[in-house]
Amino acid sequence: MEKKKSTFMQSMKAVMWGFLGVRKKSGLQEDVATLSFVHIIIAGVVGALIFMAILLLIVKAVVSH
Repeated sequence: MEKKKSTFMQSMKAVMWGFLGVRKKSGLQEDVATLSFVHIIIAGVVGALIFMAILLLIVKAVVSH
């Protein structure tokens, strides 16, 4: 059976589902079989940076008023 190549956006989607904590087991198994480890690490770092930036913007908006 040929292994499908994953894209970075598929990795980003899987990481976002992971941040939310909601994912079907079948989706998780598919991700493990197809996603690149390097893509997952990079997507996790990007996702964490986006999350922190959003939190900082919310805090600045609340504190400035």
